[in-house]
Amino acid sequence: MDLSGKAAIVTGSGRGLGLAYAEALAVAGASVVVNDVDATAAAAAVEKITAGGGRAVSVVAPVGETSTADALVDAAVENFGRLDVMVTNAGVLRDKVLWKMSDEDFDTVVDVHLRGTFTCARAAAVRMREQGTGGRLILVSSPAGQRGNFGQTNYAAAKAGIVAMARTWAMELARAGITANAIVPVAATEMTRTIPAFAPLIEEAERTGGPLPEWLRRDEGFGTAEDAAPLVVFLASDASSDVTGQAIGIGGDKLALWSHPQEKAAAYAGGGWDADSIAASWSTGPGAQPETYGIPAPRTPEAPR
Repeated sequence: MDLSGKAAIVTGSGRGLGLAYAEALAVAGASVVVNDVDATAAAAAVEKITAGGGRAVSVVAPVGETSTADALVDAAVENFGRLDVMVTNAGVLRDKVLWKMSDEDFDTVVDVHLRGTFTCARAAAVRMREQGTGGRLILVSSPAGQRGNFGQTNYAAAKAGIVAMARTWAMELARAGITANAIVPVAATEMTRTIPAFAPLIEEAERTGGPLPEWLRRDEGFGTAEDAAPLVVFLASDASSDVTGQAIGIGGDKLALWSHPQEKAAAYAGGGWDADSIAASWSTGPGAQPETYGIPAPRTPEAPR
C-alpha cells in the first residue's frame, strides 16, 4: 500500500498498538501525528519513525476534550498541509466489578474511549469535508465491546458505542467520500496483560523470547501489535474506498468480519403478549437458543472443544 502524500493522526500512539499503527502508516508513506499523554513516549515514537525515514510530529495531550482534538487536526494541517486519516486508538482501563466501580472509574474510561473517539472523529470530519477529497475514520473497538467482559462495565460499554458510531458515521459521511470503520484488534499489550486468561501466555513468550504459540495465533486470533497494524494501513488506503460501516477483527493469523446485531428469532401473538404467555413460550420460542456472552477463555490444544 502506498500512502505517500497522506497525513494521519493516531491517538495513544506512544506505545503498544498505537505505536504499531503509527509506524506502519509511516512505512507506507503517510506523515503521522503521534499523540500520547506521556511526552517521553511520544518523543521516542517520533524519533523512531523519523529514524526510519518517515515524517512525524507529536501532540502531548489527553484525548476527550475538544481542545485536544482540534490541536491534533491543527498539527496535521500545519505540518503536513492536510488530514486524510484519523485513528482513534487512545485508551485507559479502570477495571472493577459493577458494585465496586466508582463514578470516576466509569467516567474516566468513557471520557477517553467514547468521548475521545467522538471529539477526534468530529474534528477530523470537519477538516476532511472542507478539503473535499474524502478521508478515513478508523475507530478502535474491542472484543469486550462485542461480547462483554467480566469487570469491564465501563470499557465494554465504550467499545460497543464506538462500533455504533462507526455505523452511524458511515451513513452520515458517505456523500463526502469519508469512510468510517471500527477495528477489533486482539494483541499482546499492556492492556491485555491485565486479562488473567492471556497474561501467562504473554509472560511466557516474553520470558523465552520466542513467538506466541501457533495455536494461540490461529485458533484464538491472538498475536502481536505488529500483526494488527496492516489492517489500519489497508483501511487508510485507496484500496478500501468501498469498505465502510464495518467492524473488522484482526489478531495473530486471523482476519474476521464481526456481524451487526440483528434479530435471531421471533414469535408472534395476536393482540400482543402478556407476561404469562411470554413465560410459556420463551424456552421453546425466541429463547430456545440464547446467545452466549463474555469473551471465551483461550482453549489450549489439549482442552476439550
